[in-house]
Amino acid sequence: MPAWIRPPSSLLVILRLLTLVSVSALGWLGWRLISQDRLVEAQRARERLDQAADRIAANFRRSLDTGRLQGLTLTVAKDAFSVAPPGRLLYYPHAAPEPEAPDSGFREGEAYEFREGQPLQAIAFYERLAQANDEAVRAGALLRLGRALRKIGRKEQSLAAYQRLQSIAGVRVAGAPAELVARHEICVLRGHSDDAEILLAGLREARWHLQRGEFEFYWDEASALAGHSQEPDAAQVALAEAAGTAADLAAGAHDPEQVVHAAGFPILLVWRGPPDHRTVLLAPVDSVLRQIAQREDVSCEALDGDGRTLAGRSAGQGRAVLRSAAEFHLPWTLAVTAHPGAADAAMLARQRFLLTTVGLMMLFLLAGTYFIARAIRREAYVSRLQSDFVSSVSHEFRSPLTSMRQLSELLAEGRVPSEERRQLYYETLVGETQRLERLVETLLHFGRMEARAQKYKFAELDVGELAEHAAAEFERELGHSRQIERAGPRDCRIRADAEALEVALRNLLDNAVKYSPPDAHVGVEWTRTGAQVAIQVRDQGVGVAAAERKSIFRKFVRGSAAAALHVKGTGVGLAMVRQIVTAHGGKIHLESEPGRGSRFTILLPASDGGAI
Repeated sequence: MPAWIRPPSSLLVILRLLTLVSVSALGWLGWRLISQDRLVEAQRARERLDQAADRIAANFRRSLDTGRLQGLTLTVAKDAFSVAPPGRLLYYPHAAPEPEAPDSGFREGEAYEFREGQPLQAIAFYERLAQANDEAVRAGALLRLGRALRKIGRKEQSLAAYQRLQSIAGVRVAGAPAELVARHEICVLRGHSDDAEILLAGLREARWHLQRGEFEFYWDEASALAGHSQEPDAAQVALAEAAGTAADLAAGAHDPEQVVHAAGFPILLVWRGPPDHRTVLLAPVDSVLRQIAQREDVSCEALDGDGRTLAGRSAGQGRAVLRSAAEFHLPWTLAVTAHPGAADAAMLARQRFLLTTVGLMMLFLLAGTYFIARAIRREAYVSRLQSDFVSSVSHEFRSPLTSMRQLSELLAEGRVPSEERRQLYYETLVGETQRLERLVETLLHFGRMEARAQKYKFAELDVGELAEHAAAEFERELGHSRQIERAGPRDCRIRADAEALEVALRNLLDNAVKYSPPDAHVGVEWTRTGAQVAIQVRDQGVGVAAAERKSIFRKFVRGSAAAALHVKGTGVGLAMVRQIVTAHGGKIHLESEPGRGSRFTILLPASDGGAI
């Protein structure tokens, strides 16, 4: 947009300042709202964390009082030791009360086997005892039978004896469960790693009642037979060691709840009952924390008196809420921390919504400012164009009126020196009158078009006759000072309003003459191509700049050449041409080269009755 049609800069500066203040206020308000929401959410999160910590502490005491805490229960009496549920310990502090046959019953067979070197007699003796009704005796006999058979190379028979021994449960041989001893011997005989893996699985599942030494021996043996070294589960080992510690502490006086460390794991011991018949609940502290906080969306830690972590983990989300051991009757200090969850997601969703809302408001404000500024510029532009139009029209009216007034005064006062000069004045008055009439008709015609009140009278006409008539009339108005070149075929017909189309041609011819040198050629040509008739007005003038080839067809707009050459005009001629051509269902094209001239082409639908 040219600088001379811009609105006053002060108005735009005020608009920009108001926009900047409004956007800054919106941004500050959004930041304050987000900060306030964060503070409120932090306070709510702290309150929720406090409530969760209270519930967890209360749940721990309630679980202890009602016996709902899950773990391993030992019953320790003077002459009894039991575990519930059974099969949870890898090894036990006391030997199992399972029966075992005395060695004296097998002395005769062992004498045959070792002292006298008669293995067959020993095998026969062991086979007889293997048929006994007493399972302990039968188990002892099968163990010795398998050994004797292996010594003399009867591997398959030895394996069968151990398999029979494997099926006897509830008795011990050689100080260990019969099934376990049999499985071990089978593994040694076969040498298969799969058998060793099965033996390791049984030990891992605490299938047999073993003491620590027995468990460690058979575990090492099975690992060696399996061909790889592995350690038993550390948590299970810790529980077994804690059971041994509890058995040693059963007769002493101690707190109802205490934490002991076994194999590097903290184990909670909960004592109940009198010293001569005590029950103790064993549960890993980490397991206890999971039980009492399973319904809470928080992370728990158990801390010792020095603040070191016993079990659990911290989510690392904000400060922890502490519940001390003395205040809440806990065997440790409870630390509860929050981790990102639904509350944080809800807060982020609210903040995103708030940021989106503020962003949209800023966007709407900036867009509104842009469109307001654009409207102000456009109004200023239109106002300037209208002002120029009024000025141009006033000047166009003033020129013929001034001439008419001067000539009329000379004629009225009788100051004309000769009859020839009087006749010239009369002809000049007629010409100025016609010029003024055309100007008025142009403005009226433009006004009717703008009001959409223009009515066209379509009729079939010959384009050549119309162009000839328009060019001849224009030449006559110019006083035959310039010739308009005409070229085109005959009988090139269209349906159009002759008067309106002639107005369009006159405007194009008028522009061609105004913007061309006095000796330049100006012409009008017409032709038909297919279903269209083309009417071209060409000149050898200054041409139209590429940036102005669309804008010059808008009302009140005049090209830069008009100002440079001081060409008079109203700025509505080409706008009228475009409206007339559009009303006839046609199009107008402009081809121009600055300094070489222009070519305006009107394309109209041809009449069906026309000839090429």
